[in-house]
Amino acid sequence: MSQDEVIHLDTSLGYLLKEASSALRAAMEEVLRPLGMSVTHYSCLELLAQRPGLSNSELARGAFVTRQTMNVLLQALERDGFVTRATEAAVGKAIPTRLTPRGRRSLEAASAAVRSVERRMLAGMTGAEQAAALQALRSMVRSLRDSPAAP
Repeated sequence: MSQDEVIHLDTSLGYLLKEASSALRAAMEEVLRPLGMSVTHYSCLELLAQRPGLSNSELARGAFVTRQTMNVLLQALERDGFVTRATEAAVGKAIPTRLTPRGRRSLEAASAAVRSVERRMLAGMTGAEQAAALQALRSMVRSLRDSPAAP
């Protein structure tokens, strides 16, 4: 392995992004736990608030979990009165899911908690630095999604 192929963790942007992601998730779990929620639970409710009627597969992709994990979560959310799902699909096989009033109230508290974590995360950055970080991250995501993996 040549020196150019060695990944130095202290200067690896990929490693730092993973570390930031892990720290963000831990901080979010910490503020959501007292609300009886996990990050995946919160993500599901947030996705449904912004895009009502998403299917299990769409929710799983949006929350970065498997369809099976999302199906188990949706069953629990429906049982507990946070969401409603049709008994059968109107079109195709996808069964759309919607928030209930209880789900909306729960999401309000969770969103406030998550916003506090995001404010804490960004506290040391100026508005311009935040905008630049957002632009850089969007560019990285586009590059990885739009170009094939190198051998």
